[in-house]
Amino acid sequence: MSPVRRCSRTACGRPAVATLTYVYADSTAVLGPLATYAEPHCYDLCAEHSERLTAPRGWEVVRLTVDSGPIRPSGDDLEALANAVREAAKPPVRRQDGGSPADPTEVGRRGHLRVLRSPDPQQ
Repeated sequence: MSPVRRCSRTACGRPAVATLTYVYADSTAVLGPLATYAEPHCYDLCAEHSERLTAPRGWEVVRLTVDSGPIRPSGDDLEALANAVREAAKPPVRRQDGGSPADPTEVGRRGHLRVLRSPDPQQ
């Protein structure tokens, strides 16, 4: 198997540069940068096919910018990663009564996403 991902279009062997996904509920096709991993419900497209992409009537095409150059981590990325590792290494917050770690509370929901509020350790 070739390490380079190829265009998903039939009879096209060019290297993929973008990933196409569909949001059926919103009648939207999203064309963005090449995904890190090949997903079963996404389509990898070469530069030519990504430029000529059209959607069915009544659908919207959202084109996210595709960076052609290699992505290098910045100092901010490395600092954010270090802060996340430090935060994950902290011991869990215990309630003042000595109980189990405080669970976050759900304050909202949008589709499959939940909005969580961290418990206040002062309570």
